Amino acid sequence: MIDTHAHLDAVADPSAALKRARDAGVERVITVGTDLESCRVAIELAERADGVFAALGIHPHQAGGAGAEELDELRQLLEHHRAVAVGETGLDFFRDYAPRDRQQALFEAELALATELELPVVIHSRSADTETLAALSGHRGTVVLHCFSSPALLPSALEQRWYVSFAGNVTYPRAEELRAAAARVPESRILAETDTPYLAPQPRRGRPNEPANVVHTVETLAAVRGVPAEELAAQIDANADEAFSLP
Repeated sequence: MIDTHAHLDAVADPSAALKRARDAGVERVITVGTDLESCRVAIELAERADGVFAALGIHPHQAGGAGAEELDELRQLLEHHRAVAVGETGLDFFRDYAPRDRQQALFEAELALATELELPVVIHSRSADTETLAALSGHRGTVVLHCFSSPALLPSALEQRWYVSFAGNVTYPRAEELRAAAARVPESRILAETDTPYLAPQPRRGRPNEPANVVHTVETLAAVRGVPAEELAAQIDANADEAFSLP
């Protein structure tokens, strides 16, 4: 099993969390950078631990900072053999921690970087459906919609054959719309993640999330799709191999 999106740099003891993940049957994790410092840490973790890969990007929350202008270092980090994606990148007009024009400029720059390096792009989109779709309209590379939470994006995702990744919030009692969306995603395009340490699934809600908990998300996804959890886990593993060109 794989956790396709975790922030291991935000975990108190990544090594212990990875051991618990392996004990739960989660053998691979993609750890995600959100600024240059966390990208460096992500690469270090991927170098140190078997089964760990890195997705590297500047988060839209960081678009107003100096690091958003330093894409040359991000490019260098992305050339590492354990780096498998650009991101997370995108737009967040819910928190608005950075000016929207700076977010959009950074998003476009990271999409260009993904195109240049022929890497998939991991998308964060919150309260910015229209703008996200506009930015992605000319992008021809692989797209992963991380922590899918906007059913309005689903028609475009299905049409464009983007990967759709579900996190622990799909397990919440009131998440009927997300579960309905999960039932519609083609089997070759569905992914699962924890977004560690955030969004712990319902059985672990209220506690910091960690990669081992992706098993609960997979169980919920399997239930709404009417397939055995083991079968869906294997399919998600194969999808991750394809999306991120994992060895």
